[in-house]
Amino acid sequence: MGTTVLLVDDHELIRQGLARAFERDEDMTVVGQAGSLQEGVSAWASLQPDVVVTDLQFPDGHGLDVVRTIRASNDTTGVVVLTMHAGDDHIFAAMEAGASAFVGKDTRAAEVVSAAKHAAVAPRTFLCAGLSQAVMRRATSPAPPKLSGREAEVLALLADGLGTGEIALSLYMSESTAKTHITHIYQKLGAANRAQALVTAMRMGLLDHAAPQRF
Repeated sequence: MGTTVLLVDDHELIRQGLARAFERDEDMTVVGQAGSLQEGVSAWASLQPDVVVTDLQFPDGHGLDVVRTIRASNDTTGVVVLTMHAGDDHIFAAMEAGASAFVGKDTRAAEVVSAAKHAAVAPRTFLCAGLSQAVMRRATSPAPPKLSGREAEVLALLADGLGTGEIALSLYMSESTAKTHITHIYQKLGAANRAQALVTAMRMGLLDHAAPQRF
């Protein structure tokens, strides 16, 4: 039978179109279709397909509930999210819920089939058809470290090229306190010196400056 697929979408025309696309691939077999969230969950439980292709929007709920329900008890089923809503928030939410792939409805049907094949063999990885590298970096990069208000001020002055003594005078603090703040900034950024700290801070979006004036 090859790879078995369940299609979950409240638009029958979309389901039928996808079914025809999958039928053209001899390695894929559509074993069921569902038009609502509840029908989709029930069909998955009874059919146990290799891959579930689901929309996000349903009259009776959200498609990510299908993903979460599957992932709560199963790590081997591939789940492809197919939707008209392709904003960053939707992509990240699908990834966090445990989806295997995210595909926009404006992509070719062949890409949906390819995504389903990926999901079948690597259900716990994440594929996004047409996802830009910038979005992917935002999705996979760790959140920037949280600086205190004072540390943010010190970092800005470091970027402006001020030395430790000048920073202390500018912020009305002792030089030893300024050094302590700088040490904490380096630690949070994983930097060994000013140059590394400023490059890392700019890459993480902690600085709006262009190039620092001097190191």
